[in-house]
Amino acid sequence: MGRARTSVSLGAALLAVAGTMAVGAALKAPCASGDWSDLRQYRLLCYSDIVPLLVTEQLQQGRLPFLDPCDPVPGRNCDEYPVLTMAVMRLAAWVGGSSYATFFVANAAILAIAAGVAAAGLWAVGGRRALWFALAPSLLLTGLVNWDLVAVALATGALVAFAARRDGWAGVLLGLGAAAKLYPALFVVPLVVQRVHERQPDRAVRVLWGAAGAWTAVNLPFALASPASWWEFFRFNASRGPDWDSLWYIACRADDRACWPTGSVNLASAVLAVALAGALWWWKARRSPGFARWSLGLPILVAFLLANKVYSPQYSLWLLPWLALALPSLPPFVAFSVADVAVFVTRFSFFGTLSGAEGAPQWAFELAVLARALALAWCVADWLRRDTAPSALDARGWAAWVGPEEAATA
Repeated sequence: MGRARTSVSLGAALLAVAGTMAVGAALKAPCASGDWSDLRQYRLLCYSDIVPLLVTEQLQQGRLPFLDPCDPVPGRNCDEYPVLTMAVMRLAAWVGGSSYATFFVANAAILAIAAGVAAAGLWAVGGRRALWFALAPSLLLTGLVNWDLVAVALATGALVAFAARRDGWAGVLLGLGAAAKLYPALFVVPLVVQRVHERQPDRAVRVLWGAAGAWTAVNLPFALASPASWWEFFRFNASRGPDWDSLWYIACRADDRACWPTGSVNLASAVLAVALAGALWWWKARRSPGFARWSLGLPILVAFLLANKVYSPQYSLWLLPWLALALPSLPPFVAFSVADVAVFVTRFSFFGTLSGAEGAPQWAFELAVLARALALAWCVADWLRRDTAPSALDARGWAAWVGPEEAATA
């Protein structure tokens, strides 16, 4: 393989991601003990879902998610994550034991490996663009907030498989990613559309069936064995209202007429996301008829996040591989990174204010959320008006990666 197009080695990319995850773990370390009585999770900005979910998901006594029942505890949900994420939690509890600190360390190790896999995949298809992920402030601050890096690694692996013309495996990895966090299912669309655009419908079908088959294979046993527990993830997410850092919540605070019932918000979010993604697709096709269809993953994901009623801090991790591969230039990425840091800092500082500590006012937090939305809009605008950054996922990039003769016969 010719690697002349990149001046960054795989070792350098892995070293960078290891350093970022190590610093992130050090920032979260004050919260790893589970003693948050002094509000340190807000004062020190070390909050992580990983720590309390050891108890919330009742993993200390060897409970098998979905298969073993949860003891009812008022105000706590159980089995509220997809199957593969719950499996990672279970594995970490077996490895780390029943203490908060060791559970956190076990999860930090697993997630660091996932981050390394994602960085290696990005290096394979994007060369030095892997550093956009490996050194991202969003990775440092939110990589250990939840388990999203598992899905990020699987989704990135799907892009590598797609670049290597292993379309069935690309679909399988997207299906597994969706079994960890549903969002990788969104990327079936741009990959299928890319193959259809290349007039290779058989390859498009491989992506589609690979994704559907892998997701079904992982989920069906649990859905049949314990349908109520398996369905809890979907029930919980359908019933929750707009979260603090969503545009829905800010709109509701600004005008009571925007405070819609949860069911209406769910429907409107889906319609808005589809309509916005479709409009961006149409616009890009008019401006650049031959554009790389796989790059639609970026505007589709941005449309979903901006229209969604929830934008948890770690959701920004979903964007990082796509910003690295599909965003033409660095300035909008920097703007997004700065705004995302501002959201993280003001969010938890504001939560400290709500709990009685000194912290940021709500207006500062909401201003940061709006700034991030504008930065994402800039990212999409940059994608609309420029060619996608070269990578192995498009025809030109593939030829540069493996050589024109191999690309022609792949």
